[in-house]
Amino acid sequence: MQETAHTVLTRRRFLGAMGAAAAYGACGRQSLGVEAGPAIENAPHEALFYEPDEDKAVRCALCPRRCTVPDGGYGYCRVRQNRGGKYYTLVYGRACAQNLDPIEKKPLFHVYPGTKAYSIATVGCNVHCKFCQNWDISQASPADVPVPYRSPADIADAAAKAGAKAIAYTYSEPTVFYEYMADCARAGQERGLDSVVVSNGFIRDAPQRALFPLVKAIKIDLKAFTQAFYGEVCGGALQPVLDTLKRLEGSGVWYEIVVLVIPTLNDNTDDLKRMSGWIVKELGPNVPVHFTRYQPLYQLRNLPPTPAETVLKARAIAREAGLHFVYTGNMPGLEGQDTECPGCQKVVIARYGYRITENNLAAGKCKFCGATVPGVWG
Repeated sequence: MQETAHTVLTRRRFLGAMGAAAAYGACGRQSLGVEAGPAIENAPHEALFYEPDEDKAVRCALCPRRCTVPDGGYGYCRVRQNRGGKYYTLVYGRACAQNLDPIEKKPLFHVYPGTKAYSIATVGCNVHCKFCQNWDISQASPADVPVPYRSPADIADAAAKAGAKAIAYTYSEPTVFYEYMADCARAGQERGLDSVVVSNGFIRDAPQRALFPLVKAIKIDLKAFTQAFYGEVCGGALQPVLDTLKRLEGSGVWYEIVVLVIPTLNDNTDDLKRMSGWIVKELGPNVPVHFTRYQPLYQLRNLPPTPAETVLKARAIAREAGLHFVYTGNMPGLEGQDTECPGCQKVVIARYGYRITENNLAAGKCKFCGATVPGVWG
């Protein structure tokens, strides 16, 4: 992800812990002394979406990996453990990052512009992107980042006190702290707060659909349009993400797509054309798509930052394919920051970075021509 979290974990401390973590990174292997923090006064929190298997093993049904986890073992994400044939989340209530961010930082450009999102994360992820912005928490285990317990009510109260419009689940992968996210969203609803999710889209049908009534908007990282990229660079798979996007279309949940453009890896013109054509055909022309600039991080520091012209070319390809709302990211001041009316093409929301400089929308309609601009405007 390209959204940075300010975490409690130092990189030196993380590197020391990762030697042990690497030893059991494969799905279902036994732990090396990693102890779970208590969810509620030393009582573990049982996970949702799993099935019993033979010999006290369990089969996770949360993400497409479908980990089979033996008794005492951990899932690929390192934050779920089988204890005697019951599967438990080890990160419920363990928010390791909490920040008040502009909602534009997610990025969500068609959701409550100019408002703040109270952003939280726990450790863990169900993929391993070599370019991850927040690898120090996404690739960590619960024992690497000991943090005090905060209930969903605590999170919702803090968000309301901070003046946030929504709670955002972000930085790492919210799917792996699904139970905590869902309960925080419910607590937020009780206080008049919406929830937004920043996800890699690597989730199965049932848990995704169960989340729809709890959230207002979801941002999906579409990391590339080839299985080779997903397999070699992310340790994941493309088709489940495409399935996630198709389920979102028509769900009633607003969604936007982000594509991090990485030099030589996913900036191929033909692939960008195929991606843009697929989005228009399967999802429609009104889905906002953000092409963002890569900065060297984590295990891909050998690559240079993405040239601005490459990002602008990707935007041009998407607009030519018929997408109405195509943005650029990590390039403040350059074209592709503003929202244009699909009717008269005038700027209805002008931005500089995460800051709104002009808003010409009234009740979701263009002030100049009255055309409807799709989004969640409030």
